Amino acid sequence: MSRRLTGAAAVLACAVLACGGLVAGCGSQPARVTGTGSPPVTAPLSTSLVTAQGTWAVAVMGGPDAGSKFWQLFFRPATSGRWSLVTPQGVADNGGLVAAGGRAYLVVGFRPSQNLAFSPLATSTDTGRNWTPGLLDAGLADTPGAIAVGPSGRILALLQDGTIQAASTASDAAAGRWAPLTTFKALAASAPGRACGLEGVTAVSFGPDENPMAAGSCARPGAAGVFTDAGGTWRSAGLALPGGGRVRVLGLTALADGNEALLATRHSLLAAWWDGTRWTVSGPVTAGGMRALGFGSGGSAWLLPGVGRAESIAGPGSAWRALPPIPAGTGTLAPGAGGSYDALAVSGSRLTVWRLAQRAWGKIQQISVPLQYGSSG
Repeated sequence: MSRRLTGAAAVLACAVLACGGLVAGCGSQPARVTGTGSPPVTAPLSTSLVTAQGTWAVAVMGGPDAGSKFWQLFFRPATSGRWSLVTPQGVADNGGLVAAGGRAYLVVGFRPSQNLAFSPLATSTDTGRNWTPGLLDAGLADTPGAIAVGPSGRILALLQDGTIQAASTASDAAAGRWAPLTTFKALAASAPGRACGLEGVTAVSFGPDENPMAAGSCARPGAAGVFTDAGGTWRSAGLALPGGGRVRVLGLTALADGNEALLATRHSLLAAWWDGTRWTVSGPVTAGGMRALGFGSGGSAWLLPGVGRAESIAGPGSAWRALPPIPAGTGTLAPGAGGSYDALAVSGSRLTVWRLAQRAWGKIQQISVPLQYGSSG
């Protein structure tokens, strides 16, 4: 399998590799959080997403016992049940990977690690066989919702300090042509930001009208910080939960006719769906901590808690469904056909894929990942 970095951005890739991939001793300083509010509430980076090409999963390999963590990207084509390793090569991925899909491509961002103060990017139009390098001259936020790709090809990136940057196309993103959309300070000072007591930004997305969206955590009890940008003016999307308590938006994604959010209160987790006018909120599910979460097709979602059973939900109007106890070492889940799921279990450099069929997990595949322990990626 070839996962080469190709295209017109080769010179840019050399600069990225020289500082971030193969040499850990550059003089850059790690990006700092400069927002005036509390640090953003983050969700685990382990996740999966579904595009027209198939299903992508982000999982962390190695681990403390192996001396280092290595974030990896895997792909399962829509026409096949087999997974393959498609992580872009040549850039350090110890800081974590963030991924978002468009109609014909996938964008992967590398979070800063070691002395790297910016985020290299990679874009693939051929299901991860080849990658075009790019650059975001700042560090991506530590959340799976830090990148969003709109139907028109516009890309949003959420930075560590809560700033949201925008690129008009994947080509602009590859060339490093980003423009600021808003900052945490400006969003928190807006009318809807003040109304909810915005404390941090955790995700970006696009609404049904392709307007940019942002989500975060609010201090005001019951208020869920989901905002939409209409011509430069940020407005609340009107999501609120009864019963009080602070609400954190763990994830936000675009659907064919709206959006879906995953929410956390002090004692429960919920899903919510927006049709551009009104929200439908699921019943709550209790979970201890969070190991991974993600969205599927048709408004579905899944949660992999640190303690307790994994949960899935099929869409608006449905209830949470507890999955059978997951195999040991499972780091992330990936939705399949007919409500099935794959569990991606990690042991050092080995990935074992288990598939749920008739309420039981069956082993279907193993992948050995060539990790260079003691290296930067």
